[in-house]
This record gives sequence, structure tokens and C-alpha cells, in this order.
Amino acid sequence: MSPIAQIADAVRERVRGDGVDLAGDLSQTEHLVRDEVRRYSERALGGSQPLLVDESVVTRQVVAALTGFGALQPLLDDPGIEEIWINGPDSVFVARDGVSERSSLSFTEQQVRDLVERMLQSTGRRVDLSTPFVDASLPDGSRLHVVIPDITRRHWAVNIRKFRSGMRSLADLVALGSLPSLAAGFLELCVRSGQNVLVSGATQSGKTTLLGALLASAPAAERIVTVEETFELSLSAPDWVALQCRQPSLEGTGEVTLRRLIKEALRMRPDRLVVGEVREAESLDLLIALNSGLPGMCSIHANSAQDALAKLATLPLLAGRNIDSSFVLPTVASSIDLVVHAQLESTGRRRIIEIVAPTGEVVGGTIEATRLFELRDGELQATGRTPVRLDRFRAPAPAA
Repeated sequence: MSPIAQIADAVRERVRGDGVDLAGDLSQTEHLVRDEVRRYSERALGGSQPLLVDESVVTRQVVAALTGFGALQPLLDDPGIEEIWINGPDSVFVARDGVSERSSLSFTEQQVRDLVERMLQSTGRRVDLSTPFVDASLPDGSRLHVVIPDITRRHWAVNIRKFRSGMRSLADLVALGSLPSLAAGFLELCVRSGQNVLVSGATQSGKTTLLGALLASAPAAERIVTVEETFELSLSAPDWVALQCRQPSLEGTGEVTLRRLIKEALRMRPDRLVVGEVREAESLDLLIALNSGLPGMCSIHANSAQDALAKLATLPLLAGRNIDSSFVLPTVASSIDLVVHAQLESTGRRRIIEIVAPTGEVVGGTIEATRLFELRDGELQATGRTPVRLDRFRAPAPAA
């Protein structure tokens, strides 16, 4: 057994009978760990155990093992890492600024299972043979996704997507180079005027970050209700309620879907309704809400802004046979005011590559849209077809 494991077990043994919450009382935990590290070092000086190279490093590692997520905790604490995934016990990868790399970490099968169990402990969610997938939010806001055999071939597959806490506003995205200040000023005005915005892009293109930055421009007096499968959005709005779905119980009861949450959200007096991402029939409930005059936002997976509109007009058909495209197409065309499309480039850079506005017309089964901003010479530039003069706009001020 390694020195870290021995010291961690010694601390657990000391608190087992006292009912001490190691995760809840960090100062007490650190005190106990330092005490056990000192005891271990005294025994090691007698030659019975390996010496510790750096007691302070060992102390931090033991505290992480007891209160955090063990060897994975340093990766979670690293601000440069945006995603971590485990393909197998000895196959751990991370993504830094959109570029993946293999980590030197290695686990055993049991350690991976124990790690997942600890992550799910406070979420009320589970993963087992009857529920081989799970999505959950970790205490720091990161999103956990787990898939187990026999859905996977052999090993547990674990993904942890972290979110950039520093990207809180459109001004932050301008500073990062994700969009120019002119486009940021235009988007801020659109949000403040209550336009319905659809954020589109591929996986990892920054849709959730962009959605949060757009919402930071909403008037402070607005009441915002967000609806998500698992909590991902993090807002600073003073009047904000966040709702997430719930998995069914072991008896198959108690499930709460996105469709149900959207309906419940409408009863909560929202000034703006936000759906983290639409994938299925919940898009119909969102469209009906937006078409009733309630400002809203959502994100969707798509290859382009035009594809996003086409997809949003297709997903509601999943709600039932009585839903027809002759109803859905004009509803999408009249409900969505703006589509903002994001892209992840091969270099890892994320940026906005087009902003379009539906005209409200449907021609030949296609929702007509006007491109307001597009890439020209590698930069996002105005096309000159914006409904108002862009020279009135200023870039949003950075957050204090």
C-alpha cells in the first residue's frame, strides 16, 4: 500500500467512530492529515517504511483523496484544463484550450468505480446495469457523464466537462478573441431588447459559455428561469431560478423531463426562459412559449446557423403524429429572432463565425434568413444588412 493510501486509511480510522464529515470540515481534515503525516514520517525514520520526499505535497494529496477526487483532483483544479475523460483505467485524456493530450495518470478498474461513486454521492443520481448512463453536476459546476459496460465494450467511460469561470460576459469573449467588439455590442443590444436567440454549434464549440455570456447582458431586473438536463449554466443574475431534470427511481417513477420543466417554468413568472439545449420533443414546448411573447434562449447542435433553424423545425415532429411541419416551420420562423453560430477550430480556438436573423418567411420548406455577420478574410464582419445602424454600438464593458 502506498504512503498516501496508508495515511488516508489512518485518518479514516480515527474519524470513523466520531462521525466527522471530512468533506464538510476542511480545516479539521487538514489538521488530522498533518498529524498522521508526522506520525508516518516518525515511523519512516526508523526504517520500517519509505521516507516521504515532501510532506507538504503528501499532505495535499491525502486531503484530495479524502475530500476531493483523489489523483484526479489536480486536473480538476488546473484552470487550463477544460475537459477530462477516462477511456479505461490506464487511458486518461485531458483537453487544454480545445486540444486533447494524454495524461500520465493511471487507475485500477476499482479506483475508477470508486471515483464515480464518490462523484455521484451528493447528486442523488446513480449508474448501474438498469441505468447504464448518468449525467450529473459536480460541486464545482462541472458536468459528469458516465457510461458503463455492456454499453461500453469493456471499461467505464467517464467524461468531466469543466466550464471557464472567467468567461462571464460578451466583453470577456471579445478579450478572448471569440468575437469582435462590434458584434458583441450588437448582441448585447439584441439581448436587452428581448429578442429570442438560438445558439448553435458543434460539440465543444462553446455554446454553453456563449449562452451564459449573452445572459449576462440581460437587464438586472429580469427574472430568468433556466431549464437543463443537468446544471451547467452559471449566471450572476440577481433573480434567477435554475431547474434540472431528474432520472426515474428504481421503481421507474419520479422522472422529470425537459418538457415537464418547461411547462413548470412558465408558471414561475419568468421574464426570460432559457433551455440549456434542445435535442428532442421539448423543442415544441419551447417554441410555443417563445411564440406567446416570452423572450427566451436555447442552444442546439448544428453545423451552421441555417442548419440550426432546419433542425429546430424538425425536432418538434418527435412530439407526436398530430404535429405537422406546416405548423412548425412558420412557428420557428416567427419565434426565433437571431441565430448565433459558434465553431471550434482545429487549433482549439472557439469563435462566433456567423449571426443570422430569420425573416419570418418560409419558402419551399426552408426558413429564410438574413446573414448579419459572416467570416470575411478570417474575421467576423458585418454584412451591412443589419436592421439598425451598427455605428451606434459599443463593446460591452468588462465585468467588474
